Amino acid sequence: MRVSFERTGGFAGISKKTTVDTDTLPPNEASTLVRLVEVADLFRLPELITSLNQESDRFQYKLTVEDNGKQHTVTVSESALPGTLRPLIEWLQTVAQKR
Repeated sequence: MRVSFERTGGFAGISKKTTVDTDTLPPNEASTLVRLVEVADLFRLPELITSLNQESDRFQYKLTVEDNGKQHTVTVSESALPGTLRPLIEWLQTVAQKR
């Protein structure tokens, strides 16, 4: 499984990008990533998730998951972030900060 993550926006407008692949992660991190993607039910989420109240300084997240020949991209605004997706976003942000 390969996950590309991009965070844009925010007060400073700084973009963060990272890509993680279960083939190159330590086994415990690889299993965590797979579990978080499953819990988020990412392949069933719509491609765009927005809030009615657009706030200019909020983050925007773009995730692309590739697994077993399937690919799905989800773009979500911070203010509309589903609770099931939050743990995956937080984990990916932690990984991005380490790189």
